[in-house]
Amino acid sequence: MSTDTVAYVQESEFDALLSEEKVVVVDFTATWCGPCRLVSPLMDQLAEEYKGRAKVVKVDIDNNKPIFKKFGLRNIPAVLIFKDGELAETIVGVSPYEQFSSAVEKLF
Repeated sequence: MSTDTVAYVQESEFDALLSEEKVVVVDFTATWCGPCRLVSPLMDQLAEEYKGRAKVVKVDIDNNKPIFKKFGLRNIPAVLIFKDGELAETIVGVSPYEQFSSAVEKLF
């Protein structure tokens, strides 16, 4: 098991990422958000399980408010899953790992 945590991306990198990667999982988070800390290890697990098939990243909403608003999000944690640049699934709140993994799995 590698200890790489999921990398943070900035809004400026976002569109390029969506166009380069087939499946992208984006965890919208913030340092002050308690529930987000529960989702974080699940994202690490997802990144490990789908290494080479899906790209998992985090966006700090405090530094990237426009992107948060662009997707009409109001609450975090919010995990958005994109396929071929299109939003395929939105999971808001703390969910079991299986909900994230099955949402990703069905995109292959």
